[in-house]
Amino acid sequence: MATTTQATRTILERFPAGAPRGSWPAEEYAAAQRAQGTNAQVVMDLRTDQFLGCCHVG
Repeated sequence: MATTTQATRTILERFPAGAPRGSWPAEEYAAAQRAQGTNAQVVMDLRTDQFLGCCHVG
C-alpha cells in the first residue's frame, strides 16, 4: 500500500494578481530568493486572487 506525505509550504510574501502588464513582481521576488539560496516558487491562490511567494518545508 502506497502512502503519501503532504508537503508544508511557508508563505514568504503575497502579491496582488492585478500587477501592470509586463510586471511580474512575484516571479522577481522568487528569483531573488532563489539567488540567496531559498528554494522559492510562485503559486496562485485563487480564493484570495493573489500570487504567493513560498518555499517547501520538510
